[in-house]
Amino acid sequence: MSDPYERAQRPATATATALREEALRLDAADPLAGHRAKFALDEETVYLDGNSLGALPAHVPARMADVIGREWGELRIRSWDESGWWTAPERIGDRIAPLVGAAAGRIVAGDSTSVNVFKAVVAAARLAEEGRDEILVDASTFPTDGYIAESAARMTGHRIVPLDPADIPGAANERTALALVNHVDYRTGRLHDLPGTTAALHAAGALAVWDLCHSAGALPVGLDAHGVDLAVGCTYKYLNGGPGSPAYLYVAERHQDRFDSPLPGWTSHADPFGMTPGYRPADGAVRGRVGTPDILSMLALEAALDVWDGVAIDAVRAKSLALTDFFLACVRAYVPEGRVTPITPEPHAERGSQVALACADAPTVMPELIKRGVVGDLRRPDILRFGFTPLYVGFADAERAARVLADVLAGK
Repeated sequence: MSDPYERAQRPATATATALREEALRLDAADPLAGHRAKFALDEETVYLDGNSLGALPAHVPARMADVIGREWGELRIRSWDESGWWTAPERIGDRIAPLVGAAAGRIVAGDSTSVNVFKAVVAAARLAEEGRDEILVDASTFPTDGYIAESAARMTGHRIVPLDPADIPGAANERTALALVNHVDYRTGRLHDLPGTTAALHAAGALAVWDLCHSAGALPVGLDAHGVDLAVGCTYKYLNGGPGSPAYLYVAERHQDRFDSPLPGWTSHADPFGMTPGYRPADGAVRGRVGTPDILSMLALEAALDVWDGVAIDAVRAKSLALTDFFLACVRAYVPEGRVTPITPEPHAERGSQVALACADAPTVMPELIKRGVVGDLRRPDILRFGFTPLYVGFADAERAARVLADVLAGK
């Protein structure tokens, strides 16, 4: 089968005309191009911030109008049964599962990423063998993971050991209970070695807990295939679930009967409506539930996931790599040497679905880019971050973004 994105990477000597023509050719051949119409987007804006907040799937407002007007407005309490509200966390978890390489029954949706990190780290510490008193943590982690891990360590009597993710496999030893690692670094877009790190942790007798916030919906994860123990992720980035949409928790099947949540809420009880004083956990990933589900956000997420019907995550990954290759080629061609430095790795095996550029003038450049219709984001002090969501970003978008960036840096 031929590659529709062949020749997406261009040398620095390519002309603007050649790059624009190449963008048009690639967009015309793109098998995912039709998915853009499923989102509420305008042609005046190049939206490259889907790694912070995904675009709105166009059909979600109508679904939410029905949820609010009919399910809540007319059916009211009956909707817990008749509209399937009660089972939404597991049902939506099963919708997310194929996107991260998990079988049904291993993911439950709900709560925030931070809350799920807490559940996962404490549960993993409780699953670990006696005498293992260290928690290895990705030193470059998104701050909340570090904060939560520190608190969980204090509560469980463990010690935090911050490390570069590349050093975690070699550092795991007989004292390691678990490691908490980001699959993709939120600043640089570096993709870390989930299969290799997980295997090394298991060889040392430790557990692997992964944060998938910047990988789910952008690239294959393979939770089941690679033997991951626990994982968490958000749904408002590449999964387009909406601002503050529910996160999710993955619990490997082999751990479900011993998964001991530090937040044993009533909805994870084996008989939640029995209202008994003693806690008895439900079976399976349902143990990851805590309180009453946030139904409005939950059902908006469920509707948003419809855009993934019929989409293969391998196809998304192929386009993601082609888009980021092409954007980097355009940056090299348009931006004067020395004004920006890519810090996202060039090798495909080490790259997520974003491009981060170090730029001394980043705090003034990004607001100007946004004014001109190219929406990325700033990570202080000096990083311009551009997220490429393959379902709705095209090659002409990538070319335009690089060209506008060059104009801003040139003061045009």
